[in-house]
Amino acid sequence: MSTPTLPKDAPTAADVHAAATLLKGIVHETPIARSRTLDERVGAEVHLKCENLQRIGAFKIRGGYNALARLSPAEQARGVLTWSSGNHAQAVALAGRLLGIATTIVMPEDAPPPKLAATRAYGAEVVLYDRHTQVREELGRAIAAERGLSIVPPYDHPHVIAGQGTVALELHHQAGPLDVLLMPVGGGGLLSGCALASKAVAPDCLVIGVEPAAADDATRSFRTGVLARVHEPDTIADGARTPSLGSYTFPLVLQNVDDMVTVSEDAIREALRFLLERVKLVVEPTGALTVAALLSGALDARGKRVGAVISGGNLDLAALGTLLGS
Repeated sequence: MSTPTLPKDAPTAADVHAAATLLKGIVHETPIARSRTLDERVGAEVHLKCENLQRIGAFKIRGGYNALARLSPAEQARGVLTWSSGNHAQAVALAGRLLGIATTIVMPEDAPPPKLAATRAYGAEVVLYDRHTQVREELGRAIAAERGLSIVPPYDHPHVIAGQGTVALELHHQAGPLDVLLMPVGGGGLLSGCALASKAVAPDCLVIGVEPAAADDATRSFRTGVLARVHEPDTIADGARTPSLGSYTFPLVLQNVDDMVTVSEDAIREALRFLLERVKLVVEPTGALTVAALLSGALDARGKRVGAVISGGNLDLAALGTLLGS
């Protein structure tokens, strides 16, 4: 088995620290939430990093802003394009508004309505597509080529990854020594960036990614060392429906991540309900993956100090009953 080659411009821990400096005053230093009930149920000391309280309601603004801010003046003047089911869309739209950069976002027709509405409200041009018959990357690249736009993809980009890694820097600073760092996995931008940062500042801390069992491409890729793919997996965690890890995120995950676990749809629902009822946090399904891993026993964290990233809170309230299975 050969390890995939890391691109020469791949981000480093120094890039994560540089992103943290750039993002000061732009993003929130999100709080840590604690729950005695959660600690008792899992037998661990759990520190929940609340990126659901971040600007745009998710960690994605960190990578989106870092990437757009580092474009050349000429690239900024031409505008940018991305594709996203929602949170990266909002991040690029808001970053574009803050930096004076025109943004075009390719989004699925069935994207969660709150994410779609917010993206438009931030001033982006939204191009809708049918995810069952069209490939968003192909459509996005065609539009970008026609208009001369720079592409800032959702996760497989060095500046996006570096920006997302600032979540781990903050969490380690706020929570102190951790035994385990847990985070949701879609395309691996958050996981690879945070693993890169965590291994630099807390090398003894285990870094573990959490995926829906219905969208376990990253877990299979991690286990085999061979890039696995999924196509429109049937999971309520829409942020984890990405087809695969990328050319940057895959080798970074293999180099810096210690383990991967998967959780069922029922476990995600249970975690959503627990966070709403007991911790009073509004969390979207993807954001609940780490708590799902703890509550379901997919990860045995007994006796450990655990940092668990709650990646986003852009919950479609109209669909809440369906999401919770009620």
